[in-house]
Amino acid sequence: MGTVHARSLEPLPPSGTDFGGLGEEAQFVEVEPEAKQEVLENKDVVVQHVHFDGLGRTKDDIIMYEIGDVFKAKNLIEVMRKSHEAREKLLRLGIFKQVDVLIDTCQGDDALPNGLDVTFEVTELRRLTGSYNTMVGNNEGSMVLGLKLPNLLGRAEKVTFQFSYGTKETSYGLSFFRPQPGHFERSFSANVYKVTGQFPWSSLRETDRGVSAEYSFPIWKTSHTVKWEGVWRELGCLARTASFAVRQESGHSLKSSLSHAMVIDSRNSSILPKRGALLKVNQELAGYTGGDVNFIKEDFELQLNKQLLFDSVFSASLWGGMLVPIGDKPSSIADRFYLGGPTSVRGFSMHSVGPQSEGDYLGGEAYWAGGLHLYTPLPFRPGQGGFGELFRTHFFLNAGNLCNLSYGEGPNAHIRKLAECVRWSYGAGIVLRLGNIARLELNYCVPMGVQTGDRICDGVQFGAGIRFL
Repeated sequence: MGTVHARSLEPLPPSGTDFGGLGEEAQFVEVEPEAKQEVLENKDVVVQHVHFDGLGRTKDDIIMYEIGDVFKAKNLIEVMRKSHEAREKLLRLGIFKQVDVLIDTCQGDDALPNGLDVTFEVTELRRLTGSYNTMVGNNEGSMVLGLKLPNLLGRAEKVTFQFSYGTKETSYGLSFFRPQPGHFERSFSANVYKVTGQFPWSSLRETDRGVSAEYSFPIWKTSHTVKWEGVWRELGCLARTASFAVRQESGHSLKSSLSHAMVIDSRNSSILPKRGALLKVNQELAGYTGGDVNFIKEDFELQLNKQLLFDSVFSASLWGGMLVPIGDKPSSIADRFYLGGPTSVRGFSMHSVGPQSEGDYLGGEAYWAGGLHLYTPLPFRPGQGGFGELFRTHFFLNAGNLCNLSYGEGPNAHIRKLAECVRWSYGAGIVLRLGNIARLELNYCVPMGVQTGDRICDGVQFGAGIRFL
C-alpha cells in the first residue's frame, strides 16, 4: 500500500483555525495507483500507533497528554492537522530542539486496511543551555546572561539562573517553572531574586531581596496570575543632594503581598498592533500575610486599535490606578505611581510629573493617563514591502494627572482633584518596530498644562520600550 510522508505539516490548507505562517512544503509520495490513494484521501482512516524516536529523559505521561488528539482523527487530512497541532504543542513545552512528523500506513499482522502509524522524530534540548542577549525596557537597556536546565525531571520543568546588568537596574535570580501536564497554560513558578535599581528622578536607590510564588491559569478568554511575594526592601539616597522627604523614606522595610492579574489580549501584535484590544487589571494587597507595609493597590490598562484606510491605524489608550494605605502609616515612595516620560505622557521628563520635594519626585497615590494616536505609513512609502515597513509616522495627543487623595472626602472630591491641573501634550514623530521585541519613538512634543515643579521636554524626545501609552 502507498505511503504518505509528512515531515512538515505546516503547509496544509487550514479549514477553521488559522495555524499561522507556513514552513517547509509537505511531500506526498505516491507509490501505487490512484485506487490506493482514494483509500487514504476519501475514506475513513484509523491511527493505530504513535511512535516517538529520540526520547531520552522525557517521561511518557507528559507526551501522551500532548498527542492524545491524534488518535481521534477520522481521515487523512484530519490526521495531518492533528499531528501538526501535536507538533506545535510539543515545541511549546520548551524541551525539544526539533520535532519532525512521519505519517505512514500501518504494517504488521495487526494492520488494518485503513490503519496509519504516526511517528514523531524529536531532538531533546541539552541538559544545560546558556544564553546571552540584550533587553530593552521602558527607556532603559540591559545585558542579560542566563543558564537554563530544561526538562529537569522529565516533565517540562525548568530551572533558570539569570543575571541582568542595565543602565538603571542590576539583578540576579533563580527560578523554577513547572507546567501542568496536558494544560501548558496552567503553570506554577517560584523565584528567589535580588534587584538593585536607581531612580534619578527621585534621588533614590532601592535594593530588593525577595521570594515569590505564582500560579497562572486561563479562564475562557482571560489569563490570570495569582502571586505571593515577600520582599526585604532597602531604600537609600542616590545623591547627597537628596531632599529631606526622600531621606525620611530611607531604611529597611518588609513587604508581604498577595496579588492578582487578569489579562485579555486580542491584539495582533504587542509592540505595534494594527487591530484588537488589550485589558489588564491588577490588584495587590500588602500586609495581610505579614510585614510592615500595608496597602491596597489597584491599576488597569486599556488599549483599543482599529485599522483605517491606506494602512493607517487609530489607537486609544487609558491607564489608571489608586493606592490606599491601611492604618496610620503613610504609603512608601517605592509603592506609589509615577507619570511622565516618552512612554507615558510625552513631552514631560521621565517620571517627572506630580508631587515633588526640592526637585525629587515622590510619586502619587492616584493617577490616570490617556492617549489618542494615529499611525500611518511613511510619506511616499520608501522601502515598501521591505525595511520601510518597520517605520510608521506617529501623531499623538496625551493627557494625564498624578496626585495624592484625602480618602475621607469621598469619590466626588477624588474625581475633581484628578480632573484638576491636567497635563497634556501633542506632537508627531516616527516609530520604528524592532521585531516583536521593542519599539523606538522619536517625537517632536509640545507639552501643555505644565504645573509648577513639572520637568518638561519641549521639542525632540526619544523613547524606547515595550509598553507605551
